[in-house]
Amino acid sequence: MLASYLALLRRNRNYRLLWLAQIVSELGDWFYTLAVYNLLLDLTGSKAQAVGLAVVLQVLPSTFAAPTAGVLNDRISRKRIMIGADLVRCFIVLGMLLVRTPSMVWLVYPLLLVETVGAAFFEPAHSSVIPNIVPENQVLAANALASITWSFCLAAGASLGGIAAVWLGRNAVFVLNACSFLLSAWLIRRMDFAEPHVAGRPPLRARELVEFTPILEGMRYIRRDPRIFATVFVKGGIGLLGANNVLLPILGERIFPVKLAGLDHSRAALLGMSMLMGARGAGSLLGPLIGSRWAGESHSRLRIGILIGFVIAAAGYVCLGASTSLAIAICAVVAAHAGSSTNWVFSSTLLQI
Repeated sequence: MLASYLALLRRNRNYRLLWLAQIVSELGDWFYTLAVYNLLLDLTGSKAQAVGLAVVLQVLPSTFAAPTAGVLNDRISRKRIMIGADLVRCFIVLGMLLVRTPSMVWLVYPLLLVETVGAAFFEPAHSSVIPNIVPENQVLAANALASITWSFCLAAGASLGGIAAVWLGRNAVFVLNACSFLLSAWLIRRMDFAEPHVAGRPPLRARELVEFTPILEGMRYIRRDPRIFATVFVKGGIGLLGANNVLLPILGERIFPVKLAGLDHSRAALLGMSMLMGARGAGSLLGPLIGSRWAGESHSRLRIGILIGFVIAAAGYVCLGASTSLAIAICAVVAAHAGSSTNWVFSSTLLQI
């Protein structure tokens, strides 16, 4: 499998540029996320509600923006959408530099909202453009590599982001993330490929931007087949673990700060957060790699694997709740997210099949 990834990157210039853009952008995102959580905890007196609201604004807006983003990605140039989303997010991230006192914390929330909407337009464009630049027999490898890259960027970005914020400061991390969006936009601009979906289409009408008919058709489709219905909602079950986005920063800040000589509490807390978030990425990377080798192409093993994944994810978070040291907590988080990420990949594979 590694050989197919290397061959794809070596021979396909467009995919190589898109992959590099994904790496720099997602590494910057995880640098930025930790810095935002630390900023909120620092300026609000360690209020978990502040991080909880930030997580909501990083997730919920995508739900409402998805129909509009889907319409635009089907009607106009996806390359331009990705570049535009990167440039907008660059300036949004720089706006975080204005938040320096508790009285300015309110500004974090609208900035997060707009940044999340930008991601909601970028991500479907990124996924949809792959069949335009990759031969049909390499689409699976291209998607798999994109998924592995996301997990690696979470592990590396969360770990390195905490270290960078400790030694360079939060503001430096915000500037680095803004630069990552600029670099991503530059790499995507260098891509050269056809976009046949824009040819011969009628002009876009304003009411199509809020058209929910395709979503209703999709709901009716999955309701007709109980097995597809259940497989679709595997991701809903994984979504119940979304509280980890609040729990891990709070645990890192309050329970497992990394106490090293010369570090104040804020920086020690940031390192603790970084270690736990990095463990989440490590689990997300290891789970599908190990699970895929076991399941192979067996549909029954894919379904059994989903059950096993939920059990492992639940056990991991039970162990996290009982953890008495950072090392045990890291192992628990790795196990929990190995299970949940395996479920994500296995359910996606079953749906594609």
